[in-house]
Parts: sequence; C-alpha cells; structure tokens
Amino acid sequence: MADPMIPSIFDGEANLSTTERAVSVVLGLGIAAAAAQPRPNKWLSLAALVVGAGLAIRGATGHCPVKSAGYIS
Repeated sequence: MADPMIPSIFDGEANLSTTERAVSVVLGLGIAAAAAQPRPNKWLSLAALVVGAGLAIRGATGHCPVKSAGYIS
C-alpha cells in the first residue's frame, strides 16, 4: 500500500518524446541484460542493473522526474 504523503516518481504527465522513450527503453534493457552476465564485481553488476531498470521504466512510463524538475531541458 502506498503512503499518500510520499509522491510517486511515476506520477505526472509524460514529458518525453517518442524518440527519447524508445532510446531509454532500448538502452535500459541492454544495460540490464549486460548486468545479468556473471562478473567478479557484484556491486558493479547491481549498479548496472539499477541504472538499466531505471532507464527502461523512464522510457515505458514516458515520465522523467529529473526533466520535470527542470534540471534537463
């Protein structure tokens, strides 16, 4: 159950173009797939998995919280 006092990063209107969404999904899934390969450094694999999943979610939802905050134009 979500707490109504905590805003969701997935809320808000879509602020990405179709191209940005497609690139985010493709890169995100590619990075996440590369992270699934066995590596000696488990922390690097975990970081790559988190970044890849974040990009894929950004592309799938069409909403970028960093862009909506005004840090990226």
